[in-house]
Amino acid sequence: MRLQAEILVEGQQAEAEALVLTAPISFWGGVNPKTGLIADVRHPQHGVAITGKVLCLPGTIGSSSAAAVLLELVSAGLAPAAIILHEPDAILLLGLIVAQEMGHQTPMALKLDRSAFANLIDHTLAIDDAGIVSVR
Repeated sequence: MRLQAEILVEGQQAEAEALVLTAPISFWGGVNPKTGLIADVRHPQHGVAITGKVLCLPGTIGSSSAAAVLLELVSAGLAPAAIILHEPDAILLLGLIVAQEMGHQTPMALKLDRSAFANLIDHTLAIDDAGIVSVR
């Protein structure tokens, strides 16, 4: 199956396991920037690593510090391979833009309707620079 996603922030092509979160998350306090693990003890996927995965977010819980956490993840080599959002989050995406300006290779951020997320669970996703998501 191939899906056309909207590119929100250009970045590296990716091929990695999909991590489809079952609940929205705040990067500030919800993701540990030193380990890449979901740190929010109330999140259903607490303790799961986002590093190297295609992170599918059904939503984010806002914080102006989300960009800083994502920038730290990129800088430490602990970022997701790509990020797929149901709705754009300008604050979170700012972390990728700043990382690019600092010369880091960054994951691509894409927008895909949440209804497609169920088809991504337990699959490897390949994402090209045109925003084509191939489900394997």
